[in-house]
Amino acid sequence: MDVSETNQTSKKQRSLEREDRLAYSIPEAADMLGLDYFSVYRLVQRGKIKACRALRGKFLITRVELDRFLNSE
Repeated sequence: MDVSETNQTSKKQRSLEREDRLAYSIPEAADMLGLDYFSVYRLVQRGKIKACRALRGKFLITRVELDRFLNSE
């Protein structure tokens, strides 16, 4: 198995692991939405996406909230 196959396999594993989670950080949500970090952060600040603060002040966005946002736009 060469390096490119290994990278593709690890990307697939990460995306599958993300789908099983209940909540995502802003960078993860941005990756899933195809946006950059600051765009998602602004959506949270404006109340378009609801997020809660976890440990150390980190924002978490639930999978249900991401689905709601995608279906409303």
